Amino acid sequence: MKRGAKAKQAIRIARRILTIGMVTAFFLWLISAVAVLVWSSRDEARPAQAIVVLGAAQYAGKPSPVLRARLDHALDLWNRHLASLLILTGGTGSGDTTSEAAVGRKYAKKHGVPDSAILVENEGRTTSESMRAVAGMLEVRGLQSALLVSDPFHMLRLRILAKRFGFTPYTSPTRTSPISPNREERWKYIFSESLKAPMAFFFERKL
Repeated sequence: MKRGAKAKQAIRIARRILTIGMVTAFFLWLISAVAVLVWSSRDEARPAQAIVVLGAAQYAGKPSPVLRARLDHALDLWNRHLASLLILTGGTGSGDTTSEAAVGRKYAKKHGVPDSAILVENEGRTTSESMRAVAGMLEVRGLQSALLVSDPFHMLRLRILAKRFGFTPYTSPTRTSPISPNREERWKYIFSESLKAPMAFFFERKL
C-alpha cells in the first residue's frame, strides 16, 4: 500500500473512532439527563435520622426565595416528625457578613425548631464540600441516614454524593422553588446536573 493510501486509511479510521466516541458520549449524556429527570420527580420522604437542607443565596440576612422554599419544605418534613435533627448547610458568599446556614438556622428557629435540634455546616462553598462535611457530622454522632432537601434538579447528584461519602440518602425535593416554573431556568439546571452527576459518580472520593 502506498504512503498516500495509508494516510487516507488512517484518516478514515480516526474519523470513525471520533464519530463512535461522539455518539457514545451523547448517549451517556442522554442517560444522565434522563436519570436527573427521574430523580427530580421522586420523593422518598420517610423517617430518617436527620433532615439536611442544601444552601442557597441569602440577602442581607434573609433567605432568598429559593432558600426559603427549601427551608419551608424541610420544616414540613420536620413537622411530620420524620427526623429529630435538622442540618443546614451553606457558606458565606463574597461580600456577605453571614452564612446561608446561619440564615437558615434563624428561619428554622422562628418557625418552631428548637436550637438544640439544629446543626449548621457553614464552611462548604460547593455541594460536594457541604455533603462531605455533613457526612462527617453524621458519622461522629453515629447517624447513618438523612433526608436531603433541595431543588428537584439537584436530587440525583446529592444521592450520588451521599453514597460516596458513606451515608444512606433519601431525597425529598421542594416543589415550590421559583426555579421550577421557569422552563428556561429549569432546563439550564437540568443540563448542568446531567454533566455534574457523572463527575460526582466517577471522580468524587470517599471520606
